[in-house]
Amino acid sequence: MQSKKLLTLPLALLAAGACVTTVAVASTSTASATATGASALPAGYQLVTLPNANVPNFQRRTLYCPGTKRVLGGGAEARGNGAILVGSFPTDDGRGWIGIGRQIGYNDVGISVFAICAD
Repeated sequence: MQSKKLLTLPLALLAAGACVTTVAVASTSTASATATGASALPAGYQLVTLPNANVPNFQRRTLYCPGTKRVLGGGAEARGNGAILVGSFPTDDGRGWIGIGRQIGYNDVGISVFAICAD
């Protein structure tokens, strides 16, 4: 039995005036979807992490993709009592990811950064 899934754009793209097209995708089985998904990864796909480290509040932690790879997406995590993630965004050159945080009542915060990289 086939099921249909709708793919949509994130709200941020809609706010930026992106053109929206809704596409129905047929799915026949979990096994075939998994096999197709594995082959659909971009060339040179790699998940890169910058492990947790304490840095002064509002100091950027930057993680770069290895070699000539470019960042496709990423994220960051603020750790500690009262820790707040202030920013998580790509570098200006598109080669890495930046994480910024602060911790209420302390001078430093633990920040981890993650990036999805590809050729």
